[in-house]
Amino acid sequence: MPNNSNVHVIDHPLVQHKLSLMRNKEASTNSFRRLLNELAMLMAYEVTRDVPTQEVEIDTPLERTKTRVIDGKKLVFVSILRAGTGILDGMLSVVPGARVGHIGLYRDPKTLMAVEYYFKMPQNMEERDVIVVDPMLATGNSAIAAVERLKELHPKSIKFVCLLTCPEGVAALQKAHPDVPIYTAAIDRQLNEHGYILPGLGDAGDRMFGTK
Repeated sequence: MPNNSNVHVIDHPLVQHKLSLMRNKEASTNSFRRLLNELAMLMAYEVTRDVPTQEVEIDTPLERTKTRVIDGKKLVFVSILRAGTGILDGMLSVVPGARVGHIGLYRDPKTLMAVEYYFKMPQNMEERDVIVVDPMLATGNSAIAAVERLKELHPKSIKFVCLLTCPEGVAALQKAHPDVPIYTAAIDRQLNEHGYILPGLGDAGDRMFGTK
């Protein structure tokens, strides 16, 4: 697998615990959605570790002091619809000042290629750092298409965040966009012939929204 230094597996015990609970096919829609939200909050700490800060002056109850804050407005969370919404909500809990973009993509069941139907981003993207969120990096086609569209807007940086991926998905995204780091909670064994990750956790969107 190329450029492993650009793949970050977040193996914190709490992340792994919640992911295990989500994998269980008996997990209800409600618990799956709650766990995804909590897991995304935990992953946000690692993903935003190198976000730049700036010095400001504030008044504590005792004195005036200089301290550091992030400029959340320079950060854009881009959700790949529809399943990216679950990660987006959790990350916004941690960085509520971030801007939000949406990319609507669906996977053609015959070709497994991504088809775009919606694209809406904040203005002045060239000043912003982008974090793309989607629960699954499977074939990689949706992630590749999303990053290609985002690069047309020339953001300062792009990261890709997912719950699960597999060697095929990582290799595909790295081949197309070697400059985009991947953050994930697990790299599973393989894809099956239908483009699903094994052992995986099924269709994240269906499990989150209670659809089939």
